[in-house]
Amino acid sequence: MIMRTLCCLVCILFGFYPFVLALDGRSALVHRQAQQNSSAVLVDFQVYKPVEFVPESTGCNEVLLLMEHQFAFSYGHPFVGNYVPPACDFDTVRINLTVTSQGRQYDRLALMFLGDIEVFRTSTAEPTTNGIIWTYIKEMSQYLALWKTPQKLIFDLGNLIDNTYTGPYNVTLTASFTKQNNVRVADVILPISSRQSANNVSSAFNVPGDNATVALKIPQTASRAIVSISACGQSTEEFWWSNVFSQDTDDFNSTVGELYGYSPFREIQLLIDGVLAGVVWPFPIIFTGGVAPGFWRPIVGIDAFDLREPEIDISPFLPLLTDGKAHSFQIKVVGLNTPPNGPVTLSQSVGSYWVVTGKVFVYLDDGTTNNSVNASERRVLPKVVAPKPEFTITRNLVQNSRTGANESLSYSVKGKRTFSITSGSTSWTQTLSYSNVGLLNQQGISQRNILSTTGESSSSGIGLDGTQTEYRTTFNYPLDVNTTYGIGKNSLTINALMSRGLEISSTGGLGISTYTLTSGPSDLQTKQWGTAYYSSITGGSSLSSGETTDKFTETSGGTTYNRYVRAVNGTVIDNGQNSEPISPLAQSGWRFSPGRASVRSILGRGPGKLYG
Repeated sequence: MIMRTLCCLVCILFGFYPFVLALDGRSALVHRQAQQNSSAVLVDFQVYKPVEFVPESTGCNEVLLLMEHQFAFSYGHPFVGNYVPPACDFDTVRINLTVTSQGRQYDRLALMFLGDIEVFRTSTAEPTTNGIIWTYIKEMSQYLALWKTPQKLIFDLGNLIDNTYTGPYNVTLTASFTKQNNVRVADVILPISSRQSANNVSSAFNVPGDNATVALKIPQTASRAIVSISACGQSTEEFWWSNVFSQDTDDFNSTVGELYGYSPFREIQLLIDGVLAGVVWPFPIIFTGGVAPGFWRPIVGIDAFDLREPEIDISPFLPLLTDGKAHSFQIKVVGLNTPPNGPVTLSQSVGSYWVVTGKVFVYLDDGTTNNSVNASERRVLPKVVAPKPEFTITRNLVQNSRTGANESLSYSVKGKRTFSITSGSTSWTQTLSYSNVGLLNQQGISQRNILSTTGESSSSGIGLDGTQTEYRTTFNYPLDVNTTYGIGKNSLTINALMSRGLEISSTGGLGISTYTLTSGPSDLQTKQWGTAYYSSITGGSSLSSGETTDKFTETSGGTTYNRYVRAVNGTVIDNGQNSEPISPLAQSGWRFSPGRASVRSILGRGPGKLYG
């Protein structure tokens, strides 16, 4: 049972209180910035524009403990609790997630549900021998319609504990409830999920194994509707942006083993009654064990602690959807078919697997300002213009002239797509562009991918105030990753270089966006770059090191936040203010024991066997 409290006790780990709530409900994180000391707990963090956990309130001011739980051997065993709203008038909800861990462990994916609806997707940092801690504060007011009523809270963080991987995750989740006279948010939220909360398990689909299709009834008084989609690849799809064409998956079996196919392109599709309603070309998320673990201590990857959810405006479909009948909503993930002779087409499947959910944010007609407009609009059926996406590819497999062995593979994919749907004065349009140039050489031991995904979306229609409105969002996802493996009889090494970014500019939209994570106009530009190294001896010790720089700027809510931070081997040496000398720990990297036997057991790709 989730308790209401003004003084929240949380787990005590490593002999200190990582999180403290004062009697007035204000939160404070106790930072022990002792990273210069090799025995210190490492404070991990994501660079993002800070969110105040308990802002000044005009009325309600409550803090609730939602969860205090240890995730050890927790696959298939999520935390389940019962949420009861505070007895006051609130319109702003924010959560504080604080996590500690000590030992050895992979990064893990975590999903939070209120009932059948996913409201937060995050991932973990990888622990160290001396332990780690991080806190992430997230705006959750876009889910106000859910927070206003009792809910079953399910927090699913699958983890494994054995003789080698010893780190449980100790998680504390609190929520603040205040009155801010906030922007209007959706009146109704409907799930596109497997709806398994009654069984006390996650409601996520695993695609392509699951058919991610649901039937939903949209309220007949719906004025506007937005679908947000949460989706990320796992297992053979975690590094989808580095996959090869399906005919090349066995090119380097003798050196790195099977490669993963369906090309390095992915599209997430939303279909309503079988008709394409919009697409997502996904951001290449990299979790804290990705590419090379040394990149992500203590700075984690872009959005690793808060995976954004792209949005599709389905308001043009409302003339069909508000007939009082159930309608089909489906989410699909597709790649490319790239036959040696023949046109490039979208595949009907991908590898295993993508974790997928969605939700429909419905804004109801208030009956005063735009009811007459809605009445006339409902008679206009939508017009969909969805030409097939255009792709061009190149491929060159080079073989040794003497032995016939495959030596290198170069390939590229370039694509573009346009989409529009119009109904009366309401429309949704998308323009997307994609480029990925890949090279595997040294018989597949070295790989580089240079990726660029750009796009623009716009929606127009009668706003909630009865006037014509238009919203526009542009994005850019650049990525350049170069990884080289060294494989010895009883040893392995990883050398990696990384440069990546995220750029989003938006004029704003309805409510609080699950994509920009704010309301109103916003402009975000962030970039990460660095180098990392890993080496290990089978049955012996391992060494990991890395250097990462993160440059971040976001203007939203009328303010601008800038941060420049650089870390070397777990030590922040430049935080945009004062540079610090590199400590002995930062110079030497981290030593672990025992070393792992294959690259694939560390990263999920590369030489060796895939971890289970």
